[in-house]
Amino acid sequence: MLRIMIVEDDGPLATTLKYLVEDNPRYQVVAIADDLDSAVECAGRYRPDLALVDLHLAHGTTGFSVAVRLHDDDIPVLFVTGRAPDFPMPDLALGCLMKPFTAEDIHRGLAVAEDVMRGRETFRQRLPENLTFYEVKVEGEEQQEPGFIPSRPSLKTRLEHWIAGTQA
Repeated sequence: MLRIMIVEDDGPLATTLKYLVEDNPRYQVVAIADDLDSAVECAGRYRPDLALVDLHLAHGTTGFSVAVRLHDDDIPVLFVTGRAPDFPMPDLALGCLMKPFTAEDIHRGLAVAEDVMRGRETFRQRLPENLTFYEVKVEGEEQQEPGFIPSRPSLKTRLEHWIAGTQA
């Protein structure tokens, strides 16, 4: 069973997401948080296997800050958002599921996330168009996407560009 934490500040949406996730008996939602502080507290208390994180959260926090903190605790993140970043972020998240989504979209996304987390390579039917998984650059391989630099120093710059783009 995959233990999942939801980080979403919209209460009704978080509850709906919980029901959609738990529609599959292989998945259990162990906690729901609405901002950075509650996400960190829940992660420490419940030790989820995966976190579904919205990018825009309550109390002036973002999903990026949550992903950084969860990454430090070795908890993988799958962003669930209405507007995804224009660039991949494999140093923060496994991928991104765009809203609106169906239960099938969620279950496919969770299945692929679980395979990635467990190091399994499995054949998947066509992924939903609103689901993107980020490729991790392996040392010694050619870079897949021109201009993408998966380093920590570039993270701040990428976040600043994304945030600036949302306020325009």
